[in-house]
Amino acid sequence: MAKTHTYLNFTNQTEEAFNFYKSVFGGEFVDKVYRFRDTPPQAGQPPMSEAEGNLIMHIELEILGGHHLMGTDAPESMGFKITMGNNYHISLEPDTREEGKRLFEALSAGGIVKMPLADMFWGAYYGDFVDKFGVQWMINVPAKK
Repeated sequence: MAKTHTYLNFTNQTEEAFNFYKSVFGGEFVDKVYRFRDTPPQAGQPPMSEAEGNLIMHIELEILGGHHLMGTDAPESMGFKITMGNNYHISLEPDTREEGKRLFEALSAGGIVKMPLADMFWGAYYGDFVDKFGVQWMINVPAKK
């Protein structure tokens, strides 16, 4: 079933923030907590420090009514610049790749594609963009289990 999530970006505070949210809402983190050290190396990528490798790449917590709060660290050393207003995404999880592509193309029209839709190492079909109104979106179609 299709889902919508809220995705938050933090400057090296994701673990602290999500432990706080977990203390408020209860429950356990959904699936595995991914750290930057879990990503496959990319050609031309400089070595990652141990501190950077320990930062959160993806974390997820179910809060109220089945809504999932997701988050990531966005360190400046990796090219991120967080300011209030760009520290969130609306993450859509459609049921099919076709629906994901339709939503991506329609919502990104007139906007800025940051990452075109492509198969990702975590098994999903993923892309992200900023729409023509400045809202950040992610399309993540999970692999069929």
